[in-house]
Amino acid sequence: MSIPDICPLSPFRGLNIGVFSALQSAAIDLERKLAAQNLKKDLKNRPQRETLVERKRLYKSSCRTPNWFIGNILPGSNVAPAIVGQQKELQKHMRADDLNEKLAHRPTAEELIKEGVLHEDPTSADELYRERIEDQYARCEGGA
Repeated sequence: MSIPDICPLSPFRGLNIGVFSALQSAAIDLERKLAAQNLKKDLKNRPQRETLVERKRLYKSSCRTPNWFIGNILPGSNVAPAIVGQQKELQKHMRADDLNEKLAHRPTAEELIKEGVLHEDPTSADELYRERIEDQYARCEGGA
């Protein structure tokens, strides 16, 4: 049985299906062998863990390196690579908890005025917003 082909210039015109499937499976096998060779070569030439950790330290000290790039290099910890993501998530939550704790104990505006840190009572955000809207409206109307 031949492969139906409507193009008269096709290289597969009149080719037996068995031959075509044999060529196709040979091409797939060749691709797999090539991928395996490339993987072996890359694994053989990959840097050691210590090198990656040192590289991360150097990149962090450089102001030109973006933060997203730094995060993709192994962290300097003794955690198994399989749980590095969970470690980062835990550190993130610990920082958030620490920040919330500090915010809960920060002094009020009245305390800061008493201590002389603030010199006047700060206007609330709603009041400030209303004042700015009124000023903008007055300018548009030609009143201010």
